[in-house]
Amino acid sequence: MINLFQHLRDESVDASLVQLLESVINASKEIAFRVRQGALAGVLGSTQDENIQGETQKNLDVISNQLLKDLLLACPHVRALASEEEDTVVAGNPQGEFIIAFDPLDGSSNIDINGQIGTIFSIYRARENIAANDEAQFRQQGSTQVCAGYVLYGPSTLLVITIGKGTHAFTLDTIQGTFLLTAKDIRIPADTKEFAINMSNQRFWNETMRRYINDLVLGESGPRGKNFNMRWNAAMVGDVHRIISRGGIFLYPSDNRNPKQPAKLRLLYEANPMALLIENAGGKAWNETQRILEIQPRELHERVAVILGSANEVDMCLNYSGS
Repeated sequence: MINLFQHLRDESVDASLVQLLESVINASKEIAFRVRQGALAGVLGSTQDENIQGETQKNLDVISNQLLKDLLLACPHVRALASEEEDTVVAGNPQGEFIIAFDPLDGSSNIDINGQIGTIFSIYRARENIAANDEAQFRQQGSTQVCAGYVLYGPSTLLVITIGKGTHAFTLDTIQGTFLLTAKDIRIPADTKEFAINMSNQRFWNETMRRYINDLVLGESGPRGKNFNMRWNAAMVGDVHRIISRGGIFLYPSDNRNPKQPAKLRLLYEANPMALLIENAGGKAWNETQRILEIQPRELHERVAVILGSANEVDMCLNYSGS
């Protein structure tokens, strides 16, 4: 079996990017170990602090963020990093070629129940003539990402990654300590009978989204003429992995719960990397009006609506609103 770094060499990936990815991989292996240990390692429970998102930080959130920060800042190719758990940009080597944004532990509400969680990351080339600690480094459209991926900490530890040449999955061999290629050039079916959405927010959606979801729920007796199953992991990384594995549509639409914060998911380190992975596997990824990878970021922790997955079903959803 081919390992991750052999695959990257075969794809003629820059040695500097390979070294950066090695830092991400080493951090993820350490996070995976802490996750497996759980209560035995004393990593469960919450801190008394909130992150910039106003969310209570879990102990493992803080640990995962620190592991990634330490290893990435030790990499000479990292000019700057941005994290869900950091208020501002963290400067690295002023001569580094790359910047990286990440969610150190997506789905952290699942930690204490032994549910699905994962690390999401997004890598760009650094912008010249802009300071390493300047937010402007990260105001790049998702289409300019040079690499994106996630590590899923489940029954096995999986890395799903793209460098813009297809989406591939690698499974961690815990004996060798290496990620081995287990699924190459993944393709998402264009059609599906599965959807993932948090139905408890239904009363806050706009009428178009309610109508679309109601038609799915009506199944064979409704206008879609077929039955759909609903899935919801409360972790984007788990729901997106299922879609990459067998198709489906994932939706986190805008809502009116908080007029100052109409969307939930963060553009830089959740929506953009997942959109690149989905598109490289033949799927589609939009907010409610445009392709996610074409959104121009305005701020570091910007939030966007997300509709992604099987191409024909995403089109069907967008047709309800005329997008």
